[in-house]
Amino acid sequence: MASTSRGEALALPRVQCPNHPDTILVEDYRAGDMICPECGLVVGDRVIDVGSEWRTFSNEKALKDPSRVGDAQNPLLNGGDLTTMISKGTGAASFDEFGNSKYQNRRTMSSSDRAMLNAFKEISTMADRINLPRNIIDRTNNLFKQVYEQKSLKGRANDAIASACLYIACRQEGVPRTFKEICAVSRISKKEIGRCFKLILKALETSVDLITTGDFMSRFCSNLGLPKQVQMAATFIARKAVELDLVPGRSPISVAAAAIYMASQASAEKKTQKEIGDIAGVADVTIRQSYRLIYPRAAELFPPDFKFDTPVDKLPQL
Repeated sequence: MASTSRGEALALPRVQCPNHPDTILVEDYRAGDMICPECGLVVGDRVIDVGSEWRTFSNEKALKDPSRVGDAQNPLLNGGDLTTMISKGTGAASFDEFGNSKYQNRRTMSSSDRAMLNAFKEISTMADRINLPRNIIDRTNNLFKQVYEQKSLKGRANDAIASACLYIACRQEGVPRTFKEICAVSRISKKEIGRCFKLILKALETSVDLITTGDFMSRFCSNLGLPKQVQMAATFIARKAVELDLVPGRSPISVAAAAIYMASQASAEKKTQKEIGDIAGVADVTIRQSYRLIYPRAAELFPPDFKFDTPVDKLPQL
């Protein structure tokens, strides 16, 4: 009983017209009044408008719903990203008797925060170019912050560290990209990204799963415009070749490219080595070398239900 009475005491009184309690009140936003539409009685005044203003103080000018609070706080920045910049005064009240500005910025963004903010922008730009989702960008930003605060890669360019962090994040999230794909959207060489990649794994004492041919197969086949049957055959060929140990020492990317070439040549959707090499980021000679290793046992590599357009004995001998 006590809890019930306490709950009733804490309940806010309902604003309603005493003469028409069931009528929905009309709010006058300009005057801040709540008005009964039946009799015109002003039931409440000085009502606070909790909606958005027409002015916006955020950096995103294209927003349709302006907000009075500006940009969201970035938890990765040490200063909390909550700084106030005072503009240069123009009136007489802004200067003292000696002509010095009365109001000055006591604090500006630190150099470390500025460096991290620039790196985050670069990471976001690179991720957008290869259509990576937000969760990978967030993981990359966290990796970069850890490396930057440890100062374990001093002397390395922040862009190189950011590129390597993006490569690691892709592999940790199960959507690996090749070094050449990361290199294509950054200004850093493949060799430098590879060096930073090894240093970051050592510094953070972390690891990444080994890449397999299946990690790239669906993306490569999709970019080549190959049908589902060819993609499934290429996946089967690559997996079988690895199981039979036909491609020792070969990278999964080159094995995947060779498997796609073999599957496409056996189907009606034939693709050249150059077309596959451009998508996979490997040279024609690399595809040929891997293809020569799996060709002698091609009959064992195709799935049983594959519909051949070109028989196995008619496949090109490179």
